[in-house]
Amino acid sequence: MTFAPIALVECDPARAQVFENGWSSFGPSAVYPATDTSPRPSLRVYEMSTYRADTPAPATGFQGEGLLAVDPGDGGPVHLFAAPDARISCPSVRAVAQAGGVRVTSDGPVEHTVDDGPGGLDSALARWADRYAEKLGVRVAESYPTGWCPWYQYFTRLTERDMYENIDAIDRHELPVDMIAVDDAFQKEIGDWLQLSDRFSSLSGLVNRIHASDRRAGVWIAPMFVGARSDVFRDHPDWLVRTPDGTEPLWTGHIWEQDLYALDITHPGAAAYLREVFQTWRGHGFDYFKLDFLFAAARVGRRHEDVTALQAYAMGVDLIREAAGDGATLLGCGAPLLPSVGLFDGMRISCDIAPSYEPADGDISQPSQAGAVLSGRGRAFMHGRFWHNDPDCVIVRPEVERREEWARHIERYAGVRVLSDRVNSLDDWGLETARRLLVRSTPAPLVPSR
Repeated sequence: MTFAPIALVECDPARAQVFENGWSSFGPSAVYPATDTSPRPSLRVYEMSTYRADTPAPATGFQGEGLLAVDPGDGGPVHLFAAPDARISCPSVRAVAQAGGVRVTSDGPVEHTVDDGPGGLDSALARWADRYAEKLGVRVAESYPTGWCPWYQYFTRLTERDMYENIDAIDRHELPVDMIAVDDAFQKEIGDWLQLSDRFSSLSGLVNRIHASDRRAGVWIAPMFVGARSDVFRDHPDWLVRTPDGTEPLWTGHIWEQDLYALDITHPGAAAYLREVFQTWRGHGFDYFKLDFLFAAARVGRRHEDVTALQAYAMGVDLIREAAGDGATLLGCGAPLLPSVGLFDGMRISCDIAPSYEPADGDISQPSQAGAVLSGRGRAFMHGRFWHNDPDCVIVRPEVERREEWARHIERYAGVRVLSDRVNSLDDWGLETARRLLVRSTPAPLVPSR
């Protein structure tokens, strides 16, 4: 890859700041001193899932994916470097401090905007987002439903009994929840989305119970992943994205302890299968869909048709939107972020939350309150302009570290409000706080443009 010079922002590097936008939902996105170096992955598996694996960042400096900004720190104008349309091309933009300023390079076309408006860096990013959303014709929904999901309490141990227990508890405590979602563990395998695991007997029965409580039914899916243990992998190897060296796993081990491959949505068979999955679920009564690990759809490799990775990604989301039907709500997660503008109602804009404040292995892109706060603040300017921001779930049970701080972050920065505690595990403070935080989002921007 070749990085061409774009600009030298003349300033005192010791006073300057750089905003770096990460590649995926999980990728760290924040403002840093220009003389620092932004976070790098500690493990290869994190590079594949969180950072931009096909364009690793240099050892020092910054690499914004489709967007990077430099604030000289002296009251002068903010310099923004952004993709004209990240759905077509999302270049990596690099910045490094040197004597006399900050040098900016890129591996693709970017627009250089000099913003001398009021409000500093945050407002300059907001003004750029206003223009970008208008250019792409983005329309943000007038409100976003509140919800409950089981992930951060049960993870892959979820059972159908757990679902019914929490539905009953939500009813009993009269929590202001609009939607109840079933999460990972309902499916036989990653990729076998229409076959239930031995922990679930009937999705239709579960949906009927959710609807009986006058709530919408939601479901989690990683639609672009195919696990090595799945029937889809065994029966349809031609449905997978091909790499230059053959069909290689996109991800090895980690959550599901198996190799994971990228589904080639340009293959007619794969497209027909994905359409069947979402039409079947809509037929069951699901109308809220959390689409996770979407970075897999933008994997670079050989496909059935001669289309780019970003084109294939957009094709996949458009297919899902059509199959899910009118009135469906789509929440993106683990998605290539800027290429997703205009495709979703809500979007995860941070790494996963966790009961622990710090990430377990020190990588700020991994589950933690510290990482979720970092990017939740850094991408606050996107809310109400591109979608409803999801800085991840409300977790307020007693064992959550610094839970009061996380509650304040949700109150300030969350557009999407979804509780993810076992309701019966909440103490009085947790119940009161959950009830207070579960309010429907509006598209009013969190960061002013003026």
